[in-house]
Amino acid sequence: MEQSGTSSLLQGAVQDLASAVVSALRSGDHTRAAAPERAHAEAEDLALAAVRVLGADALLPSTLLHTPPLPDELAVFRKAVEAYPPGADAAPTVRWSHWAMRHTLRRVDPGHADTPHQEPDAAWLEGATWQLLTHQLAVLAALAVPGEDCAVARAARQRPVDVARGFVRAVRRRDWRQAAGAGRWLTLLEGVPQTLGLDNGLDFVELMGGQDPLVALQVSAARLTRTGAFV
Repeated sequence: MEQSGTSSLLQGAVQDLASAVVSALRSGDHTRAAAPERAHAEAEDLALAAVRVLGADALLPSTLLHTPPLPDELAVFRKAVEAYPPGADAAPTVRWSHWAMRHTLRRVDPGHADTPHQEPDAAWLEGATWQLLTHQLAVLAALAVPGEDCAVARAARQRPVDVARGFVRAVRRRDWRQAAGAGRWLTLLEGVPQTLGLDNGLDFVELMGGQDPLVALQVSAARLTRTGAFV
């Protein structure tokens, strides 16, 4: 029961943080990530875990809107990066998520004493079925940032039709989170079939799943990328 309660608290913290990011992206104004209550160790741990779950997207307004994060927001993000390094047996998506957070931290905080880390291995995406590829890309949607280049992004660029197929499949399965993540990637890819109707597809995903802040975050990021409003 205690574990279930902790899981519910974490889910709530992640949803609150995602909602704050969505608000910032939609308004074009920067809002802070939920900073932990320093006097409450449990609340601080929960906030750090929520940032880790959201990954680099916790600072997405700074990335897309080019607004510097507030000092306490940056401090929470930095601590989350330092507190949750991937273990030796971590899954590739966990390693890539951590790499993306460190990459983001170096970009928004040039004074941070951190050296660039080599990209994790992306070989597991080579030869992946289009279903698996779409699933993995959706999990790593925080890497779908305009102008950024990495092995995962290159793998996506090589298979736009497969990602489009995955997007359609996710919509048909009503997996709105995966559809939103795949749609975000598609806004960055060349060679996406025009018959896909991506703009209408994003509208539909937002309509059906937009009450979920994690879906709304991906759709908002996709729209900013699609319209070039981040420039």
